[in-house]
Amino acid sequence: MDATLHLIILLTLIMTTATFQPLTATLSKSSIVTVLSIDGGGVRGIIPATLLSFLELKLQEIDGPTARISDYFDVIAGTSTGGLMTAMLVVPGDDNRPLYTANDIKEFYFYHAPKIFPQKSRIEFINNVAHFFGEVIGPKYDGEYLRSIAREVLQNQTLKQTLTDVIIPTFDIKHLQPMIFTTDDAKEFVWKDARLSDVCISTSAAPTFFPPHYFETTNSDGTKREFNLIDGGVAANNPTQIAITHITKEILIGKHKFSDIESIDGRRMLVLSLGTGIPKRSEKYNSHKASRWGLLNWVFNNGSSPIFDIYSDASSDMVDIHVTTLFRSLNAQKNYLRIQEDNLVGDTSSVDIATDENMKALEDIGRKLLNEKVSRVDIETGIFQEVEGEGTNSEALTRIAFLLSEERKHRQSK
Repeated sequence: MDATLHLIILLTLIMTTATFQPLTATLSKSSIVTVLSIDGGGVRGIIPATLLSFLELKLQEIDGPTARISDYFDVIAGTSTGGLMTAMLVVPGDDNRPLYTANDIKEFYFYHAPKIFPQKSRIEFINNVAHFFGEVIGPKYDGEYLRSIAREVLQNQTLKQTLTDVIIPTFDIKHLQPMIFTTDDAKEFVWKDARLSDVCISTSAAPTFFPPHYFETTNSDGTKREFNLIDGGVAANNPTQIAITHITKEILIGKHKFSDIESIDGRRMLVLSLGTGIPKRSEKYNSHKASRWGLLNWVFNNGSSPIFDIYSDASSDMVDIHVTTLFRSLNAQKNYLRIQEDNLVGDTSSVDIATDENMKALEDIGRKLLNEKVSRVDIETGIFQEVEGEGTNSEALTRIAFLLSEERKHRQSK
């Protein structure tokens, strides 16, 4: 079934359902359900991290210096680098408040990305023939630093301990199916209450870049459940649609914390979706060249991986088209803001070039996006087009900040 039609059917069912009997305690009456979604993209995570720093600053201007992103979103979804960012936004400290600010997360990339993606490996990969053949038969990076730093920053916290609900997609290569980790499931099923660090290492294990991640959880009866996981980007590099579907399903069956909502459609949902950028449409590949490619050419070609680029871009673009269609059909376009740079060139289009120069360029791209006009994807061409009358992205994020603050105050007043 077409994904957009599937979502519309779910929403229609909810709109015609009178009341719900929650199985778990609900929060105070809410006006809207709020969703934050963050794409995968390696070091390009600096782009959405820059945007989130701006949003959190606006929230602090409205509600005070202790305001944090996780205080305002009912669900935060993230894939790959977006999954790590999601976990850092919601992991609690000793005072049950977020350990990290949005700006902390941006600084995390500048300090740790060069160790996660060591440039020495990249140089040798290009220039040293022996090392080149080693990369062909093994991942580009061993992932040891990624695993150690994920465990350090996320400590021993598990999914059910997050400060707001999270959704982090991965893919199980043993069972050849997506494995989506959520706070809701972790609270209901013991075996799904994995450590945040294991989930983040898994969703970041991009094929050809990092090895798959194996870990186990224990069920309530003592049985073991094993996971053999890779990057969630192979299933949902843009997790926005997964988040919307998850919330819709939970409300429909009366299990979600907002089961007190008697009806929901695009006007009762506020969705912020942040991309990590996509390369400029430079016709990098074409059928004439690709017709002569073998297995190795599809995996590695002039410093990039065509098959990985195609799957990740196609996944993200299809989600954006589906969600845009949904909100447009419900005449609620302003309740869905997608910020994406679709003109990356050179090193900025790479997921693993973590030089100071490139990371600063990615931060500049994030800042530049703030001053650009709000854009939406053209469903026919897939190209982002400016939307008249909606101002810049910074103005749209400021508007969202006020909406989020008003919603939070509304719930507290109830």
